[in-house]
Order: sequence, then C-alpha cells, then structure tokens
Amino acid sequence: MRYEFPKDFLWGVATSAYQIEGAVDEDGRGKSIWDVFSHTPGKIHNDENGDVACDHYHRYKEDVESMAELGVKAYRFSISWCRIFPDGKKNLNEKGLDFYSKLVDELLKHEIEPFPTLYHWDLPQALQENGGWENRETVNWFEKYSYTVFKRLGDRVKNWITLNEPFCSSFLGYVTGEHAPGYRNEVKRALSVAHNLLLAHGKSVKILREEVRGGRIGIANAVNIVSPASENEDDIRSARMVDEILNGWYHEPIASGKYPDELSKMYEFVGYMPEIGEEDMKIISEPMDFWGVNYYSRVLVKSNPEKFGGFEWVGGDLEKTDMGWEVYPKGIYEAIVKVRNYKELPVYITENGMADRDELVDGRVEDRRRIRYIKDHLRWLHKAIKEGHDVRGYFVWTLMDNFEWAHGYSKRFGLLYTDYRTLERIPKSSFNWYKEVISENGFEDDEELMDGWKIENPN
Repeated sequence: MRYEFPKDFLWGVATSAYQIEGAVDEDGRGKSIWDVFSHTPGKIHNDENGDVACDHYHRYKEDVESMAELGVKAYRFSISWCRIFPDGKKNLNEKGLDFYSKLVDELLKHEIEPFPTLYHWDLPQALQENGGWENRETVNWFEKYSYTVFKRLGDRVKNWITLNEPFCSSFLGYVTGEHAPGYRNEVKRALSVAHNLLLAHGKSVKILREEVRGGRIGIANAVNIVSPASENEDDIRSARMVDEILNGWYHEPIASGKYPDELSKMYEFVGYMPEIGEEDMKIISEPMDFWGVNYYSRVLVKSNPEKFGGFEWVGGDLEKTDMGWEVYPKGIYEAIVKVRNYKELPVYITENGMADRDELVDGRVEDRRRIRYIKDHLRWLHKAIKEGHDVRGYFVWTLMDNFEWAHGYSKRFGLLYTDYRTLERIPKSSFNWYKEVISENGFEDDEELMDGWKIENPN
C-alpha cells in the first residue's frame, strides 16, 4: 500500500536553542536557567552542559544546507530569550536579534518556512532570580520579548509557536526536579508556574494579531496518551486523573477558558490552586490558529494508594526506545483526535522521533529502528488525515544529535549523527529515507521494516 499525503503537507524538522546553539557567552547573550542548572554538579549525565552543544550559532549556514539537502519545507527552531534580552527585561541585544534574522533569511533563501518557538525552557537566569515564572511580572516581560521578536521578524515569519511543553517547564522543573530550575515536590509552585506560562501564551497570541499581518500562532503541548494498566475501576479512575494532570490542564484553559473541573476541585481542596485574576482565563483562551502536538509515547497508570497522588506509572510490554519510552505508534492518531476534541483546530505534529543507540561504523549509521518508528507513526498520521482531521505538517525530532537536557549527550534523536569531538554532522540512514519520503510526498509500505513492533495495523 502507498501512503500519499496532501499536496501542501509541510514536512519539517525541529530543534531548540539551548540544545544546539552553544556560544553561551558570545555576542551579549545572558545566562539562562539551563546554563546554571547544567553547571550544577550531579544534575546532568556526566556533568555535561550546552556551552558548545552542536555549535549551531556558528554553523547555522551548514545546518540549513543540510535541511535543504533533506528537502524539508519547514524548520521549527526556538529563539533564546536571553540572547534578545540578556537580563530578560530591557537593554535589547541587537546582535542576538541579528542572529535569528540571518537564520530566517538563510532559511527563506532555501525555500524553507521558519517556524520559531518563542520559549523552549531557557528562561533568562536574571528573571529566575526575581521569582521566575512564579512571579507574574515575568508574564509582562515575556509580552515585551514577544513584541520585540514579532516586530523584527514578523515581516518574513508568519508561523509562530508561543511555548514548548509548559507541562515540562512546570512539573519537571518544580516537582520531579529533573529540569531547570530543579525544584522537587513543589506542586503548588508548579501550578503557579503553569498558570503564568499559559497567561504568557495568551498575551503573546494577542500581540501577534496586532503586529504580524497574516500571522498564525499556536502552542506546542506534550500530548500523552494515558491508559489504565487494567480494567480495574481504580486504575481507570487514576488514569482519568493523570490524563487531566498531563493533558487537560494545558489544553482545556486554552480551548474553553477553564481548568478541568474534577482536578480543579482536588487542587482547591489541598490548597494547590494558583491565584486566578478576573481576566486571566479570557487572556489564556485568546483564539489561536493551530495545535502543536509533541507526541512520543503512552503512559500506563495503576492505582496505588501508597504513592503520592494515589497512583503510579507502570511499564508496558511494547518495544522501548533508548529513553525507555514505549513505542506506541497508534498514539499519534489518538493524540490528534484528543486535541481536536478540546477544540477543532488544525494540527501540526511539532515533534515526533526516537532516541536509539546509534553507532558510527565505517562512516555510516544504519538506524533502521528509527526509520521503522517514523514510518509506523506516519501510517497512523495518514489514517487521521484520511478520516478528515486537519493535519497540516509533521516535524521530526530532531535534525541532529544534541544536548538532551538531563541526559546530556548520551541520547541520540537526530537524523544527522553528531560527532561531538569534531562537531561533524553525518547523515544517518533515516536522513536518506526521510529525504525520499519528502521528495515523494509519501512512501510505500514495507513489511520487512515492520518486523518486531507489537502494534495494531491502521488498515
């Protein structure tokens, strides 16, 4: 069977600033919370950091050439707030803006549509020292930052993403402690952070409407498919609550101007609910243009009264990626249906990909598992489109191996293999396969590549 995609389907790749740029102390850039966190002993695998990363700041032309060779139609990248405003507030750094302006021009020269994300977790450290996202003033500084970037790039950039995965910024930064700023078990603070992030999103949407003629804007949320570990009623109830924690809390306010009822009552009961201003929910639900869906895996939930929250996540029996995440391709279809149930907007798959233990052998990387992973997800994505869901593009995470947050350089997601000694980028087999998919705007089914996955066939 041939899987053919719509004529104007947008094939792309995605990256983020701190993971690839390096040049952390050049041309006036200020420190971000990830600079501080990654230099804190014991926080990152092997005490690694993003000081150099892939050196994209100096090699962006080479990287755009690789995208052009790949044939992508769009590139999702993030803008480093602390390059634009080193203190997060004022004293605009023109050299920082110039870098992104040059990057945009280079992309357009190669007919690649820029898809910038305004915030991908790298808050200026100066703002963190003044309360970070817990401080409502940070929302106002984000508003100024958004305005500045829109004014400079909006003449050439029409598609924008406000935030990347506010769940991670709030819960992984304040509850699990695995992300910057690294607090643990601070649920009340996490919810305050989440609320202010969503406020910042809404204000940014409004500014775009005023400043960028013909501009389109959305948010890139992590969409987790949450399933009960069994048909036990307690497991089903726990899974429903986890779904609201992971998904509902970050989608419902944007879609309908309110937080999930059941979870709100629970948070209110335990004193965790953030302060909500009179106009807040109206701001948060400012109409946007599309959902960005970052999809990787599913979550299996089992009731356990002895655990915090009364539940625990359990492993399933499907094949795992090098991150330990289950390979569940049908979930990308379920994620599309889920977000369009919140609000029927167009969808872009803004991230999808897998980490594997890629090895460079005789100058080649044969990453057939990654090809199989992407192909199986695209088959379910095709099903969603065929059923009438408005899915307009797909961005592979990621263009090149890079700094994978708390995992340092130990996890490889890229279509390009990065040699961290020389910083050479080497196309993997998946790069060449994806290049062919883009060129043909689809692919032929190949049962040989399907061997080994325990998945349900969409046909």
